[in-house]
Amino acid sequence: MAEIGAVYDATPAPRTAADILACTAPEGYEPAPGPVARNKWLCASVVTTPAAVIARTFEEADRRDPEHTRTWVALVDGAIHQIERIKLEARKREIKVTIIVDFIHVLEYLWNAAGALHPNDDQAAAQWVDRQATRVLEGHARKVAGTIRRQATNARLDTARRKPADVAANYLTNKAPYLDYPTALTHGWPIATGIVEGACRHLIKDRMDITGARWGLAGAEAILKLRAIKANDDFDEYWRYHLAQERHHVHEARYHDQYIPQAA
Repeated sequence: MAEIGAVYDATPAPRTAADILACTAPEGYEPAPGPVARNKWLCASVVTTPAAVIARTFEEADRRDPEHTRTWVALVDGAIHQIERIKLEARKREIKVTIIVDFIHVLEYLWNAAGALHPNDDQAAAQWVDRQATRVLEGHARKVAGTIRRQATNARLDTARRKPADVAANYLTNKAPYLDYPTALTHGWPIATGIVEGACRHLIKDRMDITGARWGLAGAEAILKLRAIKANDDFDEYWRYHLAQERHHVHEARYHDQYIPQAA
């Protein structure tokens, strides 16, 4: 499995729940635009650990803000090991980092719960998701988790049928510290991992997942690094470095050991 890290700059763009979910906006409302990513930088690896990729991501962010005067926001999909490594790297560097779980992942869990609670009514399921997603955006993730559990109990769902509801409720409860969307929207921070999700497609899948492709780890890693260099607009600089190193190895390197021919 490939691990991807991304760093980008963005000017804060304050928003409200109505700017995120059209169902909460009055008729004719024009949603405020979200923050726009600039100076995007990507890294990826299939051989190093996720911890190493996260550390490399922090190094790039540190290079951009060595005095730590800017606001740092880390967007994740909810994986525990990623959250713990981000916290560790932040402590090591004495940086305040706000961790936010991707809102799109929250929606996926809510839709799964809706399928369990409204299995035969798509319209009711959609309306239910709109209501609960709005409450999550307003900062009530734990209350939504309680609503899901209570409705599943009142519907007398058996263990198998209510499992998606319980999984969604547990997700909201466990990730509640990272679902402070009111603060994120007020400060104009991003709340979705679109940059990384897009990189999963154009950096990895468009090349690595083509029909008939077979990869060894070394070849896959080399291609990923090359594609990341290209995506970061660093290829020209890399190629000059590559040619300089080739010239050094072939024409300029000095070998202390002399070759002494021997005869048998």
